[in-house]
Amino acid sequence: MRKFSFMMVLVFLLSSLITACAAGATDGPEKGAEAYLNALVEGDGDKMATLSCADWETNAMLELDSFQAVEARLQDMKCEQSGTDGDIALVTCQGQIVTSYDGEDTEIALNTRSYEMIQSAGDWLVCGYR
Repeated sequence: MRKFSFMMVLVFLLSSLITACAAGATDGPEKGAEAYLNALVEGDGDKMATLSCADWETNAMLELDSFQAVEARLQDMKCEQSGTDGDIALVTCQGQIVTSYDGEDTEIALNTRSYEMIQSAGDWLVCGYR
């Protein structure tokens, strides 16, 4: 009986630990959008792929390709969930992507689109924008 009680306590503690770790890994959809934008300006295609749903991955790589000839950085970025559409969380960001080419800066406003975020295996992934 003592062994059974010990096993039950152990199972309870392990399940609590797993639940706590999963909850910690699941940031809100706004953090997923911010991570995606950071990977974009850093030119990190592998990270962008992991931050994109399967249906969006090709588009993410095309978006990354469009930044290859410029230096890019984020300025004053702040994202927040702006709504939902079924299982999709909509995230709108403020700030700019500032690109620099041949000494000339161009600002791209982030508030012109809402990112469509879906949750998969505890992570929020970009799956398009509107």
